[in-house]
Amino acid sequence: MSVTTRPNGSLYTSIQNKIATVEFGHPASNSFPAELLQRLTDELNTLSQDPDVNIIVLKSEGEKAFCAGASFDELLEVSNLEEGAVFFSGFANVINAMRNCSKLTIGRIQGKAVGGGVGLAAACDYALATVDSAVKLSEFTIGIGPFVIAPAVERKMGKAALAEMTLAADEWKNAYWAKEKGLYAKVFDTISELDKELDIFTSKFASYNPEALTAMKQVLWQGTEHWDTLLTDNAKISGRLVLSDFTREALNKFKNK
Repeated sequence: MSVTTRPNGSLYTSIQNKIATVEFGHPASNSFPAELLQRLTDELNTLSQDPDVNIIVLKSEGEKAFCAGASFDELLEVSNLEEGAVFFSGFANVINAMRNCSKLTIGRIQGKAVGGGVGLAAACDYALATVDSAVKLSEFTIGIGPFVIAPAVERKMGKAALAEMTLAADEWKNAYWAKEKGLYAKVFDTISELDKELDIFTSKFASYNPEALTAMKQVLWQGTEHWDTLLTDNAKISGRLVLSDFTREALNKFKNK
């Protein structure tokens, strides 16, 4: 399975039998630079209006990490409050696009998810994973917090699970823990088993009444109508913290490793 070498990452969509499969990739553990986040946001908004699509499958390239979150290189380049807010708004825009999308989204989580990657999984309406799909919210280790993705994680897993992951910022939680907390619907031993179930599930799902699917999507996300403002405001918190002396020092240590 090929993995992109493009520094700004890759994004490909294929549509077959009413199923749109959106695959993202980046050579740095499928992390997201700002450009790729914007491309994913735009693609979700486009698919939301496509009458030939009933459901969306979100997946990443390769067989290792699902998503390492936001681009570390770009995080290091943030130099003022405005840049910080824009940087952290990238995942806010994607999560809001997933929330507002008229199509239900199925997540194919084949490997580890960190930070924003956990947020992506949480914003999916249904997620299938492998045993290798451990999760971690490591933001505290560099002096910031998972403020942008916190509402999505809390909605899916509850405030206790959000707190446990956030406070134990250096600990991985395994896939079965994530399933128990509601992030994953099912966990499989291998990627091939995951893909077999994904094919069966999505084929059935895509055959359902699209109006019923859209109506259910709206029901599932009731009470989140304020997230357009909430996630943007939370992005500003992270944008301010990333400029702190603590975070600057922590980032430089990582950079010099």
